[in-house]
Amino acid sequence: MGSESLMEAPAWGAIAIRCSVGLWLAVMHQDDREVRDRKMKQIRWGLIGTGFTATRRAEAIVRDPKAQLVAIAGRNFDRTAEFCQTAISTAQPAPNTPPIAIEQWRSLLDRDDIDAIAVCTIPIDHAEQTHAILSHDKHAIVEYPLALDPAIARDLLALARSRDRLLHVEHIELLGGLHRASVEHLPSIGTPYYARYVTLLPKHPAPRRWSYHHSEFGFPFIGALSRVMRMIDLFGTVDRVSASVQYWPEFERSDAGYYTSCLCRGMLEFSNGVTADLIYGKGDRIWKTQNQFEVLGDAGALVLEHNQGWLIRDKERCELPIGARRGMFARDTEMVTATLLNGTPLYVQPEQSLYALEVAEALRQAAQQGLSIKLDLEPPQTLTV
Repeated sequence: MGSESLMEAPAWGAIAIRCSVGLWLAVMHQDDREVRDRKMKQIRWGLIGTGFTATRRAEAIVRDPKAQLVAIAGRNFDRTAEFCQTAISTAQPAPNTPPIAIEQWRSLLDRDDIDAIAVCTIPIDHAEQTHAILSHDKHAIVEYPLALDPAIARDLLALARSRDRLLHVEHIELLGGLHRASVEHLPSIGTPYYARYVTLLPKHPAPRRWSYHHSEFGFPFIGALSRVMRMIDLFGTVDRVSASVQYWPEFERSDAGYYTSCLCRGMLEFSNGVTADLIYGKGDRIWKTQNQFEVLGDAGALVLEHNQGWLIRDKERCELPIGARRGMFARDTEMVTATLLNGTPLYVQPEQSLYALEVAEALRQAAQQGLSIKLDLEPPQTLTV
């Protein structure tokens, strides 16, 4: 996004909508011809996972008249079979045939009745499953992060390009009310110079699950990549990062890789002069829930929380509406369907997610080394603020 003032240039997300879809629409792909040849009216979906995001994705697919949920694969077959029934219960009208339960996710790959597969699993599995999907000439939609290692993510983008398949990395935080309010009201505070985003979630007791596991979730700002992505979408190219992280128990004393709490702080220095602090914490050493995003500018400030916000200028304090979070998975899914059927541009490109992942990896290295790191990363072309 360069060094232009935010008053003079639109946000990266807005530019991305007007640009080509990147990886997939940059070339004439075989799947366009397949769609025309069989006059396809629906995208036929497979889905991997049975957790929270899988539930929301499945609901979105079955409610989309231009999509069909064919089959779902999960780790436990009985749970997956039950999930197949509950996934269609919210659809009106209900589909004639519920999705098929599949015991092994790889069994989805060779099915001729599936065009695209949604990956709704834990972060450590994303890269392997996405690689297999693309290698079998199917389109892939995956929750962030695409991979825990940026080099692997970069290879996946190249694979999607070589196979002429759509690779969509979901970033629904860019569709949410808090981010839309940030984009809309940022020009009202003049030239921004500082931002702070705090997300704290107490858990007593802390759960023993993948989101509290070093290798399954990854470094906090990689597993929770949306924090980095939100800042980059607003402020552009990152020049330098520093970070610190603390786990309880300490990494070396963790029980089979699990921890009960973490607190991570990252600082991003942008090429346009903005400095941003990211604070992310969860578990049994966190005592108060907090979700707050604030930006200071030379003409005012924005303070945004989960369901309310304020624009502050001189003696003026205006309350800002924050749109509801519900429906973001549905919007994301409908946009992907429209892209596959009609070539409609998406709201985010995988190159943008890759850049955020590279910045998050630099934060990990900074925390590990205890150093400030100067970045020499090539931002995507849509990064113009």
